[in-house]
Amino acid sequence: MIIYIGADHRGYKLKEAVKAFLQNRGYQIWDTGNFVYDEHDDYPDFARALAEKVSKNYENSRGVLICGSGAGISVAANKFRGIRAAILMNSDQAFDARSDDDINVLVIPADYVTSDTARNILITWLETPFSREERFRTRLEKISKIEEEFIKPFV
Repeated sequence: MIIYIGADHRGYKLKEAVKAFLQNRGYQIWDTGNFVYDEHDDYPDFARALAEKVSKNYENSRGVLICGSGAGISVAANKFRGIRAAILMNSDQAFDARSDDDINVLVIPADYVTSDTARNILITWLETPFSREERFRTRLEKISKIEEEFIKPFV
């Protein structure tokens, strides 16, 4: 599994720490930017770069997006078919989001979590499988139907 990671200026420092942490644990990482600190960059650019990658290969990849609050970058990522992005602030929430909702893009709000908390969220999120219970599969099927009706496929 490949893990894509991206961040704007408010998440840049944490992205670099998270990227090193994941690489040290043996994960295959693909950085989608920003590659330098730029206080004038815009989070939709990084959400798009990452979400396009995960959307094309959502069975074999996941994404980690980081910005200040997490809100805007999450909204932008969720515009792509097959993306289920959520802002997660603790390990319990990460477990539920993976187990129940099969979240494939983790959004970390850099202004509200420490590096240690981010690492704990990541470990839980990466190690928790989707439960595949019927009620959760049914909910994801309903989301897929919404996508089919309202979101144009990425070409």
